[in-house]
Amino acid sequence: MPRLHLGDWVDSGVEWLVTHMAWLFDALKSLVEGMYDGTNAVLTAPEPLLLAGILALFAWWLRGLVAGVLAFGGFALIDSMELWDKSMSTLSLVLVATVIALVIGVPLGIWAARSQTVSSVVRPVLDLLQTMPSMVLLIPAILFFGMGVPAGVVATLIFALAPGVRMTELGIRQVDAELVEAAEAFGTTPRNTLLRVQLPLALPTIMAGVNQVIMLGLSMVVIAGMVGTGGLGGAVNEAIGQLNIGLGFEAGLGIVVLAIYLDRMTGALGDQISPLGRRAAAKARAAGELRIWQHRPRPAVAVVGVVVLALVAGGMGIFGTPGDKGTTDSATDVGKGDTVKIGYIPWDEGIATTFLWKELLERRGFEVETTQYAAGPLFTGLAQGQIDFQTDGWLPVTHAEYWKRYGKQLEDLGAWYGPTSLEIAVPGYVKGVDSMADLKGQGDRFKGRIIGIEPSAGMMGLLKKDVVGAYGLGDEYKVVDGSTPAMLAELKRAYAKKEPIAVTLWSPHWAYSDYDLKKLKDPKGAWGEGDEVHTLSRKGFSDDHPEVGRWLKDFRMTEKQLTDLESAIQKAGKGKEQQAVRDWLEKHPDTVDKWAPVPGDRAAAG
Repeated sequence: MPRLHLGDWVDSGVEWLVTHMAWLFDALKSLVEGMYDGTNAVLTAPEPLLLAGILALFAWWLRGLVAGVLAFGGFALIDSMELWDKSMSTLSLVLVATVIALVIGVPLGIWAARSQTVSSVVRPVLDLLQTMPSMVLLIPAILFFGMGVPAGVVATLIFALAPGVRMTELGIRQVDAELVEAAEAFGTTPRNTLLRVQLPLALPTIMAGVNQVIMLGLSMVVIAGMVGTGGLGGAVNEAIGQLNIGLGFEAGLGIVVLAIYLDRMTGALGDQISPLGRRAAAKARAAGELRIWQHRPRPAVAVVGVVVLALVAGGMGIFGTPGDKGTTDSATDVGKGDTVKIGYIPWDEGIATTFLWKELLERRGFEVETTQYAAGPLFTGLAQGQIDFQTDGWLPVTHAEYWKRYGKQLEDLGAWYGPTSLEIAVPGYVKGVDSMADLKGQGDRFKGRIIGIEPSAGMMGLLKKDVVGAYGLGDEYKVVDGSTPAMLAELKRAYAKKEPIAVTLWSPHWAYSDYDLKKLKDPKGAWGEGDEVHTLSRKGFSDDHPEVGRWLKDFRMTEKQLTDLESAIQKAGKGKEQQAVRDWLEKHPDTVDKWAPVPGDRAAAG
C-alpha cells in the first residue's frame, strides 16, 4: 500500500495558516491575553484569605455551612503551601477557557439540537476532538499563538469544548415534545419557545455540560503547563522534570482543591437557577427537612460575613506583610526593573547556570522570570521572542536539529563551557563492559534497556538514529524515554542493589563524582565530536540589553566551578536552587563582578 503523506499535508496547511493568517491569530491572542490578565488581576487583588473567605461564603450560599467551611479550609491549605498565586493563575486560565468554550459550545449545541444536518456534521468533529491525544493539541497552539497563556487557553478550550456542545444538544432534545407543541399552539414564537421553555427545562443537563467543560479544562492545565502557562500545571511539570515528589504532590493537591470546589459549585448553581431545582429546594424548606449544616445565608448576610472576615483576619495579622524584595544599590542598578525571561531544560548544568544568572541579574536591578521547558518548546519560545535567553544549547551535535530549524531566528552569544562529551555509562562493578561494542550480546544482563532522558533531547535522537545502529544493538536493547531525574533515580536504585544498568550521560556531570561509573568507549565515533555549551538568545536581545549581552558573551565557567555549583544545588534540595547559588557566590565573591561587571568595575574585572 502506498504511503499516505497525511502528516506532510497537515504541515503544509499549518504553514500556510501561520504565514497568511497571522493577523487573525494575533488578534485572538490579544483577546485571550486580555481576558486572562483581567481575570487574574481580579483574583489576585484581594489578600489570599480574604478571597478564600469570599469563595467560602459563596459555597455556603450555594451548598450550606459545611461546604463553606471545607471550601475555606481547602483554599487556606493552598495558601499555606505558598501556591496561591499559581492556583489563581490556573483558575484564571480554566475560567477563561471555559467562558470561551461555552460561548462557542452552547450556541452550537442549540443549532445542532434544532438541525439534524448540523448535528450530523458536528458529531464526528467532536469525536475527533475528544479522542485526539491532548498533547497533540499543543503543537498547533504553539505555532499559532506562541508560548505562554494564549496557547494554553486555546489548547484547553479545544480539548474541553465537546461536552458543552453535546450536553446542550442533549438537554434541548430531551425536553418533552408535547410541551414544545403546546407552546407553539398558543402562538409562542420559536425564539420564545427556546428561551422560555426549552432552555429552562434543559438547564440541569446544560449545567452538567458546564461542569464537564471545567473538569476537562482542569485536567488539561498540567499538559498546558508544558508551553509555559505557569500556574499549578507549570509546577507539576517542573516537579516531573526534576522528580520532585513533594512539589508534585502539593501542586496536584492544589488542583484537586480547585476541581472539587468548581465541581460542587457548578452542580449547586445548576440547582439554584433551574426551575426544577428551585422547586425542590422550596419543597424541602416547607417540609422542614433542612438541617443547620444545610443552612444558606441571604446575600446581605454573606456581605457582612466578608467584611467581618476581612477585619478579623487583618487584626490577627493573618494576611501578613508583603515580602521584602530587597534593594539594589544605584551604582549597580543596570536593569532598572526591566524583566528578563530565562528558559531552561531540567539538565543539571542548565539549572545551575539559569539560577546563577537569575541571581546575578537580580543583583544588577533586573526582574527575572525563569521557566522550565522541554527542549522543543524552549527553542520555539526563543525563536518566537517569548523567551529572552537560555544557557544550555549544546552545539554543534546535540541540539543540531533545533539549530537547523531555528538558528536564523536566534543569536548565539558564544560558548561558556567545552568541550563536552555524550556517552553511555555503566557502574564500575559491571565487569567486561568497557565500550559500546561490549554491550552486544549482553541485552539480558541489562534487561534489554538503555535508560534515556527527555525524548526531545538531541542526545536521544542521536542515540536512537545513529549510535544504536552503529553497534548493532537495535534487536537487543530498547532506549527508554523519560527525564534526566528519572534516569538518575534509576541509576541510584540500581547502584544501591549492585545491578547492571546502562544510562545516557554526558560530561561534565556531578554523577561521576557521586558514583563509580565507566564511560563506555566509542571506537566507531558514533557520538560525534564533543559539543560546547552555548548561550542562545532571541533575535535582538543584545540590542535591547547590551550590557547583559556583553556579560553573557564574556561568560566562562571552569569544570570545577560548574561541578561545585551543581553539587551545591543538589545538596540544597529541590526548590532551593537560588539559595544554593547565593551560598556558592559567598564563597566565590570575585565571580559576581567578573561575570556581571558594572561600568565602573569593567576595568578592574578585565
